[in-house]
Amino acid sequence: MSIFEELESEVRSYCRSFPAVFDKAVGSHMYDSDGKEYIDFFDGAGALNYGHNNPYIMGKVVEYIQSQGITHALDLSTRAKEEFLTTFREKILIPRGMPHRVMFCGSTGTNAVEAALKIARKATGRDTVFAFQGAFHGMTAGALAVTSDATDRKRLQGNLSDVVFMPFPYGFNTSFDTIGYIRNVLTDDHSGVSLPAAIILETVQAEGGVIVAPVEWLQQLRALCDEFGILLICDEIQIGCGRTGTFFSFERAGIMPDLVTLSKSIGGAGLPMSLLLLKPEIDKWLPGEHNGTFRGNQLAFVAGKAALEFLEDNDLLSEVKRKEAIVKNYLETKILPMDDRLELRGIGLIWGIEFKNLPDGSALSKAVSRKCFDNGLVIERAGRGDSVVKPLPALTIPDEDLTKGLRILKDAVAEVLQG
Repeated sequence: MSIFEELESEVRSYCRSFPAVFDKAVGSHMYDSDGKEYIDFFDGAGALNYGHNNPYIMGKVVEYIQSQGITHALDLSTRAKEEFLTTFREKILIPRGMPHRVMFCGSTGTNAVEAALKIARKATGRDTVFAFQGAFHGMTAGALAVTSDATDRKRLQGNLSDVVFMPFPYGFNTSFDTIGYIRNVLTDDHSGVSLPAAIILETVQAEGGVIVAPVEWLQQLRALCDEFGILLICDEIQIGCGRTGTFFSFERAGIMPDLVTLSKSIGGAGLPMSLLLLKPEIDKWLPGEHNGTFRGNQLAFVAGKAALEFLEDNDLLSEVKRKEAIVKNYLETKILPMDDRLELRGIGLIWGIEFKNLPDGSALSKAVSRKCFDNGLVIERAGRGDSVVKPLPALTIPDEDLTKGLRILKDAVAEVLQG
C-alpha cells in the first residue's frame, strides 16, 4: 500500500475503508493481489448494477475495440452513439411514454446535475432551486449547493446561494405535512423565498441513509410543481437503472419528471457516462452552451446499449423484486431482532440498517463495515454520521452469494453489538 500512501492525494476515501489492493473481479466477487476473495455489496456505489466484467456486456466492448471502433469523438455523431440512442429510446423512453431528449453531459453524475440546474434556470428565467434535507447530488459547485451534508458543504470555498432546503418526509412527526410546508413557503409573501426554477430530489435518498419517499408524497410533490410552474428534477444517478425494481425509481409513483439525471450504471460496465433527460420544451440550449471533452464516451455507449439488452433479456427487473424479498426477510428476521433500536429501510436492492439510536451508532456502523471487510464482504456506510450500513449488491448477484453476504453481515452485527 506504500505507493498509494506516499504518492496519492489525501483526498482518497473508499480505499481507507477497504485497505486492500484489488486485482480482479467477476460477477459479485472481487479478489485482492493476495488472492483473497470478497463478496461485493458496494457495487461501485451503484455503478456496477450488472456485476463486474459481465460477460455479455464486456463481450460487446471487446468486439467493438477489436473492430477499431472510434473511442473518442466529443459530440460527433458515431455508430456507437446512434445504436445506444436507438436502443435507449426503444427499450426505455417509448415504453414509458417519455418524450424526453437525451443530453450527454460528461463523465460523471455531478455533470448531469450541473446541466440540469443550469438549463432549469435558463428555461424558467428564475434562479432559486429547492432541494431536500438529506440530499446528495455531487461534489462540484452547483451540485454541492443542492447537497445538504454539512461536512460536504464545508469543502466548497465559495457561494452556496440560490438554494433553499425543504424537509424530506423523514425525521419528523408523522403528522407534519412537508408538502404543506413547501406550499406555505411558496404562497406566503413574507416567506423571504423566491419562486424556484426547479425542485431536485432523489426518490430514495441513498447517501442520505436509504430513505424511501412515500408514493403519495411523490405524487403530491409532482402536483405542487405543476400548480406553481416549477420544474421537477429527479436524480436517478445511484437509484436508477433498475436498482429499485423499476428502471427509474419514480415509476412506482406514476409520475413524470421534467428532467432526469442518470449516470453510474447507465455506462453498462462501470464505464463513465452521464445523461440528462429533458422534455423538448425545456431544451433551450444554444449549440456548445454546455459541453465537455468526454461527453462522447464511445465505449460507454457500447456497454450501455449491451446493458439495456441484458436487462431486458434476463428480466432483471423481476429478479430485483424477487431478491428484494430475500434481503428484506433476512434483515428483518436475522438482524433486527438483535436490538430493538435498530431500524431498517430500503427498496429493491438498496437497503440501510440504521444504528443511530444506539450509543455511538456511527462507531458501531464503522465497526460492522470493517468486520465485514475482514470476513470477505465489501459494504459501505451512509446517512447522518455514517450511522447506516448499506447493502448494495449487484442486480445480477446469485442467490448463493446474496445469502452468504447477508450471513457475513449478520455475524458482523452480532459480534459488534456483543462488544
